[in-house]
Amino acid sequence: MTMLLRQLAALASLSVLELYRRKDLIVVFVLSAVILLPLSVFRPFGVAGASRYVSELALLLVWLFSLAIGLGVSTRLFPCEFDSRTVFPMLAKPVGRGVILLGKYLGALTAALSALLIFYLAYGLLAGLRQGVWFPVVLVQAFVLHAGFLCIVTALGLTGSLFLTTSANLTFCTLMVVGMLLFGQRLPVLMAEQPAPGSWVLAVFHWLGPHVEFFDLRQRVVHDWPPIRWGVCAAVLAYAGVYAAACLALAACVFRRKRL
Repeated sequence: MTMLLRQLAALASLSVLELYRRKDLIVVFVLSAVILLPLSVFRPFGVAGASRYVSELALLLVWLFSLAIGLGVSTRLFPCEFDSRTVFPMLAKPVGRGVILLGKYLGALTAALSALLIFYLAYGLLAGLRQGVWFPVVLVQAFVLHAGFLCIVTALGLTGSLFLTTSANLTFCTLMVVGMLLFGQRLPVLMAEQPAPGSWVLAVFHWLGPHVEFFDLRQRVVHDWPPIRWGVCAAVLAYAGVYAAACLALAACVFRRKRL
């Protein structure tokens, strides 16, 4: 058991170090700072209430940056290993394929969550300076559910990295996640309006696609709405865990059958 934990920790640390070695993460932090800093002093059009639009834009960019980081880390996990053939020394340790898969996933998730934590800390501090309310409960819930969102995103990216090239995987996962964020809630209505076989295709997306729109609490944070019940929050996180586990199970089956 101790050896297994050491192997998982070593594999996970590699993904975290890879993220923070890349210089494009510095660009993301600079851009987020440029957007978040005006939150503490800026009043659009001289109206205090209009600053909510700046907050909404800042949270939108936090979502976009976190999506870019989560997919950027997870979609390149295995193609580079296969191309450089560095997966063979790991398998010769010996390290099981399941351990490699889980370690890679935990590393990608940890790297994405660490960046997400920095984004939310910056937003909470600057919003507190402006409003005098420091880290309200709804903001904490927004971070927790956003973390669940990243659990699904990194699992999707890792699974796709076993099927597709990095660019194709990144494009496919981005279109799927963004499409579900925009149209996930409307899928039942669209299914009812479309004749067959269009309704069947939408039904497949509705039942198999990742409903990442469940994790979006931006409107509650921006408009100071009351927090959701913690039971609802726990149910959404359970959905994230089940969906991520299903993706990892599929990835494990593919990885075991893959000829290296």
